[in-house]
Amino acid sequence: MSPPVACDALIVGGGHNGLTCACYLAAAGLKVRVLERRSVVGGAAVTEEFHPGFRNSTASYTVSLLNPQVIRDLRLAEHGLRIIERPISNFLPLPDGDYLKVGVSLAATQAEVARFSAADAACLPAYYEMLERVADVLRDLALETPPNVGGGAGDFFAAIKTARRFKKLDMAARRDVLDLFTKSAGGLLDAWFESAPLKAAFGFDAIVGNFASPYAPGTAYVLLHHVFGEVNGKRGVWGHAVGGMGAITQAMAAEARARGVHIDTDAEVVNVCVDARGAQGVQLKDGRVIEARCVVANVNPKLLFLKLIDAPALDPEFLRRIRGWKCGSATFRMNVALRELPDFSCLPGTTAAVHHQSGIIMAPSLAYMEQAYFDARTYGCSRAPVVEMLIPSTVDDTLAPPGQHVASLFCQHFNPELPGGLTWDGIREDAADLVIDTVTRHAPNFRDAVIARKILSPLDLERDFGLVGGDIFHGALTLDQLWSARPVLGYADYRAPVGRLYLCGAGTHPGGGVTGLPGRNAAREIISDFRRRKLQERRT
Repeated sequence: MSPPVACDALIVGGGHNGLTCACYLAAAGLKVRVLERRSVVGGAAVTEEFHPGFRNSTASYTVSLLNPQVIRDLRLAEHGLRIIERPISNFLPLPDGDYLKVGVSLAATQAEVARFSAADAACLPAYYEMLERVADVLRDLALETPPNVGGGAGDFFAAIKTARRFKKLDMAARRDVLDLFTKSAGGLLDAWFESAPLKAAFGFDAIVGNFASPYAPGTAYVLLHHVFGEVNGKRGVWGHAVGGMGAITQAMAAEARARGVHIDTDAEVVNVCVDARGAQGVQLKDGRVIEARCVVANVNPKLLFLKLIDAPALDPEFLRRIRGWKCGSATFRMNVALRELPDFSCLPGTTAAVHHQSGIIMAPSLAYMEQAYFDARTYGCSRAPVVEMLIPSTVDDTLAPPGQHVASLFCQHFNPELPGGLTWDGIREDAADLVIDTVTRHAPNFRDAVIARKILSPLDLERDFGLVGGDIFHGALTLDQLWSARPVLGYADYRAPVGRLYLCGAGTHPGGGVTGLPGRNAAREIISDFRRRKLQERRT
């Protein structure tokens, strides 16, 4: 039975942040409706069958950043979510036949690193402590609404609160914060370590979904962004969601429905209806108009303001800023069905081992990553791409037939804007072959083991999931697009420059990744506005 047309909050986009926001709004007593363009709810965090008998996380593919408070508040475990920790964090097969394992245990990692550099092994504890100190700052900031520069008294006091937090840090910690928020990952790691494999293992986080050289200023922050999460109460750990990433969003959808949220799929929004009072609802592709007291957009800011809202409703200067919003993470995603596990030359065997259950990084040095970036800028694709492979079926037998496997391949750098008249529809198969060849250089059986593959080029990511420029973060995590400047200075508090219109997606603070925090933070501001309006109505 369909709900009444009118509701309190209409959420555009049923990805994880939209579902998170919906749950918090419904818990506050609001009538909430979610509109999802695709036939399945979950946005980019979904699990789908891509070959008969083979299922995998389609786009987003691994867990760490999902906030523990969101997990508890939305009762995700009660709805069946279970996350299995990786036995080790990362495994790097190296071209000379050696390898590096970076484990959860400090002692084990030091023993591995000592094979390359005793000095680096000795530095590891201090490096981890530094990273954790700064990650604590980010964890706190991620839960807050950034102050709007030029805002009112509330924003002034929020800025003071933030300044006081930094004042509590000693000078060394303040310097570490400055380093990780402004420097390049390469420069930071070169100052700490000497061995190329270790710097590659840590530096990979700096280019995940980030179209940049690891030596570009600001990439140290992207590295930090990927290490402030936790799994099952253990900080800095990564894991597999049993059932794939769709298990997260299906649990969120179950909680949303339990709280009375109505979720529509196959409901593509083509226009946000705006008049002098602000956003009044949306128009769907089928012509229907759905009214609401407010509209909450869980989409890329560029998509929202340039395609879903008529230009006269927005200030020209604001529109100019949005047109300059940097998107394009140069990400190429592929899922493959395998008849057997990769047989790595450096660690032979097709029986599941701990290295098969980790993040397998094929990029032996920061120089390799930088060259991949230069290639993509020049040719469109990296001639030797950076590839991370996860094989979740090694810990989750629901994803593939017995004895067979599925693998996620997350690849950099593949320029969303190709040179020389090339198109992504024209070169996507060749790019996929390049990725397969890259893995096969380390595991000679890999090409023959591939039964089927599902390709997502940057263009596919945009068409299928609304990720403008294929940007997995809804906008680059550069210093000019963070905190009070995300998405535009003066509008960092989840409120758009149109009345009754809010943003709750990854294009707001604290940015991308499956965290749930943009949705949670936006809901807090929306609830506050609803309560203030009720107070104003009573006074009137």
